Amino acid sequence: MENKQIAITQFGEPEVLAIQSAPMPEPKSGEVLVKVAFAGVNPIDVKTRAGLGWAAAQNKDNLPWVPGYDISGQVVSLGEQADRFSMGDNVAGFIGFPVTGGGYSQYVCVPEGVLSHVPDSVTLEAAAALPLAGQTAVQALDKATVREGDRVLILAGAGGVGHIAIQVAVAAKAEVFTTCSEANLDYMATLGAHAVNYHFAPVSERVEEVDVLIDLVGGDAALDALKCLKDGAQVVTVPTLSAELICEKAKLLGFEATGMLVDPNPQQLDALLYMVSVGLVKTEIQQVYPMTQVVDAHKQIETGHTRGKILLDMQC
Repeated sequence: MENKQIAITQFGEPEVLAIQSAPMPEPKSGEVLVKVAFAGVNPIDVKTRAGLGWAAAQNKDNLPWVPGYDISGQVVSLGEQADRFSMGDNVAGFIGFPVTGGGYSQYVCVPEGVLSHVPDSVTLEAAAALPLAGQTAVQALDKATVREGDRVLILAGAGGVGHIAIQVAVAAKAEVFTTCSEANLDYMATLGAHAVNYHFAPVSERVEEVDVLIDLVGGDAALDALKCLKDGAQVVTVPTLSAELICEKAKLLGFEATGMLVDPNPQQLDALLYMVSVGLVKTEIQQVYPMTQVVDAHKQIETGHTRGKILLDMQC
């Protein structure tokens, strides 16, 4: 049997992604072999493929390199001393972050400790949407110590991280405001957020007295959003390229501000999977592309207008 993978052959446009064949991996001690059903496509994959950011810098002499940090699938083989899972178990995980990657594979070996059981009531599609985006959302809200009654502004609420952050903040009984395009206004309302159409007016003209800003956009939109904050507000900015600028400006204005890099945490993924299983969080998946259409999947992420998540079906 062969193991097809999608690799970045050189840095550049989406067309540099190519399908290659690799030998079937053998799980080492403490590892399991996962037959990957779905791999999540994240903005960091697109950034790395273009040669930008830390994962690209670390892997520039290591091409072709297989990206991908989100997987869901089935355990098909156990290494020695791997006893957390049984053959056939459905699992999901946040793997190989940030340097190893490997999720864009039909089969991948991973340490059993990085995986979570997927409950029977959660689809493998939903599970693949959660690891990176869901944990980024939870960790951003944790960093800002969001409490019941807080007014929380989340920039880009319809995106992969944003749509989960809104639901987790609403579950924590915060009052949530968000920015989105006109097409997503109704969708944001169904998640329980007050939405502002950013094409129509800057958010600073629509929202005030905000306790916490979760910035998922960076740049000028984030600088404008700082005008919505009240004294002593907390700012967490996620896009790394503009984090220094946003934090500096926020601190000049007297706010507490921090950038963040998501940290894989299987217990957090367990909690998110539980929230999905009981209906507290619903994952939004805009489209599932067959792995052969990975170029189109990357082009979709690059539009900056994806509602929820994009997945690759790694078995077709």
